[in-house]
Amino acid sequence: MKTLDQSYYCGASTTQIIYETIGVYFDRICDQYPDKDALIVRHQGVRWTYRQLQEQVDQLAGGLLALGVAPGDRVGIWGPNSYEWVMVQLATAKIGATMVCINPAYRTYELEYALNKVECDTIITAEQFKSSDYLGILQTLAPELADCEPCALQSKTLPHLKRVIRMGKGKSPGRLNFDDVCAMGSPRITRVLRS
Repeated sequence: MKTLDQSYYCGASTTQIIYETIGVYFDRICDQYPDKDALIVRHQGVRWTYRQLQEQVDQLAGGLLALGVAPGDRVGIWGPNSYEWVMVQLATAKIGATMVCINPAYRTYELEYALNKVECDTIITAEQFKSSDYLGILQTLAPELADCEPCALQSKTLPHLKRVIRMGKGKSPGRLNFDDVCAMGSPRITRVLRS
């Protein structure tokens, strides 16, 4: 992949560009409006203030760092709209990883192509959506998941993918649960993220 030499392009505009990272800008807004509504996801029963969202995002960011996700790594997100999707978007931005949006309608061959094309080393996935069994599709592409330790996938079909994180409350071989990853974010890491 071509290496970028700048993070923004400033064309003709009357609006001033914001010269801050998404993570820094997000934290500034959270500090400015801590008790205002930030995220409402009705179908999941979520209504978080900026302070609550910031805490959740920092926990996930810390968990991803604890797993070894580093700046520049590509983290795929595969699923419909959810609070987890928003958390992944902000957490990856805070740690300098790149979030890769995987089309929720992708079938097996499309997912394989996308993950390999962008060299995703981590995927965060919903359990299912409509008629798509995401966990089953991943198992088909990487049968090694059945016998590997979480975060230690070595797949012939998906050679770059090392970590599979599943949403929902269930457990699956070779995968970590989203809530468990969030729980790995320590207060020490959270302080570093905000400095």
